[in-house]
Amino acid sequence: MSNATDNMQNQGFLSFFLSAGCDSFPHALRKSLLAAVWFVFLTFPIMVIRVNTIENTVHWHWERMGYVALAVFFGSFLWRWLLARKELKQDENREETKVESLLTVVQTNATIKFTLLALIAVVAVMAPLKLNLFGSSLQLFNLYQTNIMISCLVYIVLGLGLNIVVGLAGLLDLGYVAFYAVGAYAYALCNMHWDIGFWTMLPIGAVFGAILGVLLGFPVLRLRGDYLAIVTLGFGEIIRLVLENWGEVTMGPSGISSIDRPAFFGLKMGVIGSTTYMYYIMIGVMVFTIFCVNRLQNSRIGRAWLALREDEIACQAMGIDKVKTKLLAFALGATWAGMAGVVFAAKTTFINPASFTFWESAIILSVVVIGGMGSIRGVIAGAVILILVPEYLRDFAQFRMLLFGAIMVLVMVFRPQGLISAKRKIYKYEAKTASPANE
Repeated sequence: MSNATDNMQNQGFLSFFLSAGCDSFPHALRKSLLAAVWFVFLTFPIMVIRVNTIENTVHWHWERMGYVALAVFFGSFLWRWLLARKELKQDENREETKVESLLTVVQTNATIKFTLLALIAVVAVMAPLKLNLFGSSLQLFNLYQTNIMISCLVYIVLGLGLNIVVGLAGLLDLGYVAFYAVGAYAYALCNMHWDIGFWTMLPIGAVFGAILGVLLGFPVLRLRGDYLAIVTLGFGEIIRLVLENWGEVTMGPSGISSIDRPAFFGLKMGVIGSTTYMYYIMIGVMVFTIFCVNRLQNSRIGRAWLALREDEIACQAMGIDKVKTKLLAFALGATWAGMAGVVFAAKTTFINPASFTFWESAIILSVVVIGGMGSIRGVIAGAVILILVPEYLRDFAQFRMLLFGAIMVLVMVFRPQGLISAKRKIYKYEAKTASPANE
């Protein structure tokens, strides 16, 4: 048993809470005071000083400095206590948490699983519709919320595509946004010059993404780790710079506007109708993506990706073709990015290179890492948190990204494996021994 466990048993809860992570209570007190002073210094410009540019006045909110100091002072005790508890619970052979065991029960019980899926499907289908029940109108999502959900669904598809490359094959790709941009610009340019519709370009955008994935995969076959990340980052920036400077084709920084929205059997719809239609399209694309990624994950190529992720040399020694395996990972991962790019261009009806910066790649990678690499449910949870939480934190105005960053830090510290980690099923069989006849 560790020293921390002995200390917790010998001390009371309060004394352990106050001195967790430190030699003694005075040491903990000194660390908390230093943390409070440091945070007050860092947040002074944004918490205390308020400049009114219209009236040319400066307002000083000194009371906020005290709030920050108190919050950090007491929060540091809680932070160290949580870290100490995490160290006490660390065990390589740990059992499932309550949430993980609940998900396992739902996954293994067909009745519960399909009942929940049917309930979720009904809620998802009815959410943007305005229903009249008992004389009152009921609508779960208004136009703004429907738009936000479309963005969330797009990031779910992007996250599931990147999950093939990063989560399953273990290839760190920081230029994933390049495939996203290719799909969007393919639809925008074909629609502008040849009036090609959304439904025709949806599979074509996926094919363009796959071709670009193969073109990226060939030069980086021998690279892995940080070197692969740097090369893919450069590839993403090259695509963005080409889109920005090749003005004769891509219209440069001005972008491409008036992109057609998807039509319903040739019927043009207004803003509300087309937004709702796009919402249902994205639900269909997401379900199709989940089905395909799940089948790939449990297929022979999926096992090859997992072997490649764990040990590349052992993977080759077992007779797996490393070249084909890596190229398939890049191509299939880029396929979903190209498809999502077509949807993005149709949703916004305007695109420019500023929509496809490294920040987008970072968000998609964060969706995979925070949700849980290799886990489909984790990617969905990560996309919901990273896309929806900032929107619901808009009430906190300029502090919303600060709170959002704090939430991400908490998740990565206390759940480094992701919110919902990918775990293989382990079946245990008890050996049955024949009992004596006289017993």
